[in-house]
Amino acid sequence: MKKLVLAISTIACFVTTACAQTDAAVCGSVPQEQVSVQNVVIPKLPQEAYFAGERVPLEYFDVRESLQREMTIINYWHGSLSYIVQLSGRYKDLICKILKEEGVPEDFFYLCVAESSLQPVTSPANAKGYWQFLSGTAKDFGLEVSAQVDERYNWEKSTRAACKYFKKAYEKYGNWTLAAASYNVGMANIDSRIGYQSIDYYYDMQLPIETARYVYRAIAFKTIMNNLSAYGFNITEDDMYKPIEYKVVEVKGSVANWSEFARSHNTNFKMIKMFNEWIRSNHLNNPNGKTYKVWVPTQR
Repeated sequence: MKKLVLAISTIACFVTTACAQTDAAVCGSVPQEQVSVQNVVIPKLPQEAYFAGERVPLEYFDVRESLQREMTIINYWHGSLSYIVQLSGRYKDLICKILKEEGVPEDFFYLCVAESSLQPVTSPANAKGYWQFLSGTAKDFGLEVSAQVDERYNWEKSTRAACKYFKKAYEKYGNWTLAAASYNVGMANIDSRIGYQSIDYYYDMQLPIETARYVYRAIAFKTIMNNLSAYGFNITEDDMYKPIEYKVVEVKGSVANWSEFARSHNTNFKMIKMFNEWIRSNHLNNPNGKTYKVWVPTQR
């Protein structure tokens, strides 16, 4: 009898433990000793915000909520945002210098951040480069796109091409915010929506979800990246990537092998490629004798 009682007790204990574990799994509860302490807060909105000198109407609830959505996503995008901030130490001045030369507000730098995270990426729609041009649009704005050369990955040329677009859109719409939005969805789409909504104010327009979030994303990047410590990012000047010193070598003919070209300039193909992502092949035919400016780093 004692053995039977002991066996029943053991089974009951096993069943109770199993049920407790099952309930915990079903309910999503975690043993107390495994709980980690988090401090998740909704990032505060700025008291006022501007994009390209144009005021963001934060008095509207939908505008506040739209901006806060993007700020919350970006604020908890810890590793990626930290890397973007580091990259901005190397490329922000370069981009802003071109924007200024082209007469485009420097806030469009944050549109580049929103587009590509300052990296040579390809989108699901096959838009490529730092400003995410589609092939056809890139060619329309003077960029070469081929198997050997893709200037969507050229920092200077792609930024100047983007500026051409922004200025054309600004001339059409009369404000930088809608010009920026049109970069995401195209001027034809914006024109159509202006036609049937009888509105040409970005913050009042009904737009495709991606475009509706687009300018807010740039504003969110601007807000957080200019107030890093206020949003919990303890990134110092020493953490920022520094601009790399380089010399410009003009190539007017063909290049049989870019690796050999690199060695002849006391570097390697990795370094040449890093600073000239527009090089898309291991050689360059250049049948038209076009002049290409190759950035050759002079430090490592």
